[in-house]
Amino acid sequence: MKKQVITVMVLMFSIAVFAQKREIRKAERAVEDKDYNEAMSYLKEAEGLLSQADQEEKAQFYLVKSEAYQGSAGNDYEKMKSAIEAYKMAIELGGMDEFSERMMMLQGNLRVMLVNSAIEDQNAQRYDIASKKLYNSYKVSPKDTSDLYFAASNAVNGKNYDDALEYYKELVDLGYTGIEKQFIAVSKETGEEVVYNDKNQRDLMLKAGEVIKPQDRMTSSRMGEILRNMTLIYLDKNEEEKAKELMAKARAENPEDTSLMMAEARLAYKTGDKEKYNQLMEKVIGAEPNNKDLIFNMAVNTAEMGDSEKAKQYYERVLEIDPEYTPALINIAVLKLDSEKDLVQEMNNLGTSTADSKRYEELKQERKAIYQEVLPYLEKVNKIDDSNIEVKRTLMDIYGQLAMDDKFKQMKAEVEAAQN
Repeated sequence: MKKQVITVMVLMFSIAVFAQKREIRKAERAVEDKDYNEAMSYLKEAEGLLSQADQEEKAQFYLVKSEAYQGSAGNDYEKMKSAIEAYKMAIELGGMDEFSERMMMLQGNLRVMLVNSAIEDQNAQRYDIASKKLYNSYKVSPKDTSDLYFAASNAVNGKNYDDALEYYKELVDLGYTGIEKQFIAVSKETGEEVVYNDKNQRDLMLKAGEVIKPQDRMTSSRMGEILRNMTLIYLDKNEEEKAKELMAKARAENPEDTSLMMAEARLAYKTGDKEKYNQLMEKVIGAEPNNKDLIFNMAVNTAEMGDSEKAKQYYERVLEIDPEYTPALINIAVLKLDSEKDLVQEMNNLGTSTADSKRYEELKQERKAIYQEVLPYLEKVNKIDDSNIEVKRTLMDIYGQLAMDDKFKQMKAEVEAAQN
């Protein structure tokens, strides 16, 4: 009697295993046909019998499950995560050994899915979700360390500084520099430089006669930027000692990196060492005296730190190099207008006495003087870029305050036209 029971149990086990294999095969065929809903239905049937499967069959199950989720994910992050989890399970169960070709293809497909979706999110300024997708892409394909770098960059843009710091630390531990070889040529049609990441592609274009003057070039290291950003994050978290320690390391490795000099200057300002701050900022300008973008960034940083007068000087330097640099024209106008706030507050707090009335008129004249000083900057911006409606609105308000009626009417018409 006992022998019969054992035989029946073995038979039932065999039937279950056969059924489980059959459902997985059906799911595989459905994936090949891109019928992912049907594939998931078959996998659900197989999952109930998975405990009785051997390791290879379990690896196959999770491989097919990952393929089904990956194929149907679209921009659904939850499905992406399910695809990644199933992929990792397949690896743990030996999938790379048993199904190496399919696993490698799946790995590539997962990365393409995550990166392309992250680019869409990044372009839509959904930086936090873009960062998560890129980090998962790096985890799926650890050799693609650039995904980790861009995950950190998106985390910074999304102000998720804790994640950014962790990603940057991992990059430093990996010794990541981001240095890559680029393959350059010049377009015959436009005369502009074309950058190829693949030598064969560049060489094919050469043979086709589309480009000339081939050359190879190494990109700059990203380590300075990484260390700088880590330092700024520590500053934002008020962890000044960590910021100083990291900055010392960063500057030792990249003593001529102007972005690091600017970060160190910011650190010096925050810790109250204004003398060192000024020395470093002047050193940055000395390194690249005609770099208007660099000097503009210095002006922005200086304004953010509260030194408006120094920021104005830097903006003026930019305009000496390029008198039509509209961001500098706008920002210097904003800084000058910012001083109006104190005047308005004092005017509002005055009473009705003779002394107060006299003071009110003095402040009113000072306010007008600010407007007169700002006008040339904003008028120049409006002439260079006729599409900036905020500049037009500000000009309209200033013309109104200065009783410049004809110009007020003209600017009002331009604002109304721009809004329609």
